[in-house]
Amino acid sequence: MKKLALSIFTFLVTMTCQAQHFDLVPLGIYGGEQEDNLSAYLVGTPKDTAFLCLDAGTINTGIRKAIALKSLNGSVETILHNQIKGYFISHGHLDHLSGLIINSPADSKKNIFAIDPVLQILQNHYFITDTWINFGDQGQKPILGKYHYNSLQEGLETQVPNTTLSLTAYELSHVNPYKSSAALVHYDNHYLLYLGDTGADRVEKSNQLDKLWNNIAPLIKNKQLNSILIEVSFPNNQPENLLFGHLTPNLLLEELLKLKEKTGLKNLEGLSIVVTHRKPTGNNPEIIKNELLKNNPLKVNYIFPEQGKKIRLN
Repeated sequence: MKKLALSIFTFLVTMTCQAQHFDLVPLGIYGGEQEDNLSAYLVGTPKDTAFLCLDAGTINTGIRKAIALKSLNGSVETILHNQIKGYFISHGHLDHLSGLIINSPADSKKNIFAIDPVLQILQNHYFITDTWINFGDQGQKPILGKYHYNSLQEGLETQVPNTTLSLTAYELSHVNPYKSSAALVHYDNHYLLYLGDTGADRVEKSNQLDKLWNNIAPLIKNKQLNSILIEVSFPNNQPENLLFGHLTPNLLLEELLKLKEKTGLKNLEGLSIVVTHRKPTGNNPEIIKNELLKNNPLKVNYIFPEQGKKIRLN
C-alpha cells in the first residue's frame, strides 16, 4: 500500500509539473517582408477565450488562419471584438503594430499596454491625422478614444482587464539606445516571458538582458516560468555590424549561457524556447532552425511556431 501511495503521489506531482497553463496562438511569426505574417501572438489560458495580444504585426489574416486550423472558434469579427482583450506592444516598428493600426476601425474598445517611449510613438507618429486617425485616448485631436493607453512601469505588475492575466514590462535594447521591451505574463502563479526585438548585451553595449535574466532566474528555478518567446532574426553568417539590434542562433546561445549561470544547468534543461521573428528572406528560417537544433548544449526545447497553429505551454 505504501508503494502504491508513493506511486500515486509521484504521478500527481508529475502531472502538476506538466500541467498546461498557457495557450499560444501565433497570428504572425516573421520579422519582415511577409505583411500577412508579422509578429503577433495571442496568449490565454486553457478553456478560456480571453486573450492578450503580444505585439500586433498581423491580426486579421492570422485570425482567419487560426479559425481554419481550429485554433480559435468564432467569426473574425467575434474574435477581434470579444476575445482579444488588449494589446501589448513591445516597440514602435511597423512589423510589430501595423495590424493594430490597419484593423483599428473594425476593432472594439480595449487597452493598449506599452512602456512610455512606445506610447509616444503611437501618439506622435501613427494615430495622427496625417497617417491615419487618432483611435487612442490621448494625443492629436480629434480623439476617438477607442484605445486606452496604459503606461507600463518597468518591474511593476499590471492587471489586464477582462482576463485572468497580468503583465510586467522590462526594457530591452534594440539598437541602443532605442527602446524595445519584454512582457512577463502572469497567471495563477505561473509565468510566460515574451521579448520584443532585442540585441545581445555584448553587441548592444547594454545590460538590459542581464537585468531581465536576474529577474526571471528565480522563477525558472522555482519551475514557475517554463516558456520564453524570443527572437532569432538572422542566421549565424550575418555580420554583427549588420544585425540592427537582433539575435542570431549563436548570440541567443551566448545569452542563454549567461542565464544558465543564474539558474543552473538542470533548471534550463527542457525550458521551452519559442523562436520568433525569423526574417523570411530566402531560406533563412530553415537555416536558423537547423543552426539552433545542431548546437543545443543546454538541451532547451526549441519550438518553431506556425501561423495559426495553437501551441500549448506549461
